[in-house]
Amino acid sequence: MEKSGYGRDGIYRSLRPTLCYPKDPNLSMVSFLFRNSSSYPQKPALVDADTGESLTFAQFKSTVIKLSHGLTHLGISKGDVVLIFAPNSIQFPLCFFATVAIGAIATTVNPLYTVSEISKQVKDSNPKLVVTVPELWEKVRGFNLPAVVLGSKGTSTKMVSNSRITFFTELLEIGGSARDFPATSVKQGDTAALLYSSGTTGTSKGVILTHGNFISASLMVTSDQDVKGEMHNVLLCYLPMFHVFGLAVILYAQLQRGNAIVSLAKFDMQTVLRSIEKYRVTDLPVVPPIVLALAKQSAVKKYDLSSLKRIASGAAPLGKELMEECARNVPQAAVTQVYR
Repeated sequence: MEKSGYGRDGIYRSLRPTLCYPKDPNLSMVSFLFRNSSSYPQKPALVDADTGESLTFAQFKSTVIKLSHGLTHLGISKGDVVLIFAPNSIQFPLCFFATVAIGAIATTVNPLYTVSEISKQVKDSNPKLVVTVPELWEKVRGFNLPAVVLGSKGTSTKMVSNSRITFFTELLEIGGSARDFPATSVKQGDTAALLYSSGTTGTSKGVILTHGNFISASLMVTSDQDVKGEMHNVLLCYLPMFHVFGLAVILYAQLQRGNAIVSLAKFDMQTVLRSIEKYRVTDLPVVPPIVLALAKQSAVKKYDLSSLKRIASGAAPLGKELMEECARNVPQAAVTQVYR
């Protein structure tokens, strides 16, 4: 085989080492997520750049355990669907992992959706619970679903009197002092998430992702880190967590590797640059317009971006000249693209 990867038979084969996927069918994505976390319990796992809140891996696992017990107390069990309708925050992944930990299925929704768009997904996925934020409550209250509202009980006084609402902090309290996940049989072949397509070819369609899908994709995404022996990188996540890229490629893949995720509710260039400097971000997933901003904006020079190792662009092709210009403006970072 040639060094390029092309063999004499005309078939391209990756030059990377062959991946070894776990063969145990009785393996959930959450048990795989925390398989090594006891080796680095005090390393940062989740940071919310908007609130300053942070969790170590030990705290991360403990919180997911408590939330999973809280969900079972609310009547959620294996196979039930939980609809997550919220912007990025530190509490988004906590609720997602608590859901899949008990064998329930998470279906995520774009916070910009209209009531009509949400209605189609609710009708199709038949959720038993919605996880949302006070700012989006009016869009989902009409579906008459019990809700977990992110934030504390004092977040919105208008919602306190509703008996079908449980605030995030209350859900944690319900979990009490639990130290182990609820006893539930979850297999690699079980459905973990039901994500909906954008509907560009018609009505939005639900895409089933199993626990095994998440595990396999995470190993593929982080294979280069494995080869290099890299650990405890820091990734900035402003890309939406409701989308498969934010959810699987950034959140799950990186956390199972022992990397830290810094969450941003929405993209703002100044906040992104400030967060890179403050949290010593090593990896920045981007799209071409952000590469353009990194290449052209003078604000880039006002911040210490020396921690950045990689700027990886996706979603659309990136021209060679723009890549080179960005590399000159952020010289210590390798500018790459993933696009097909």
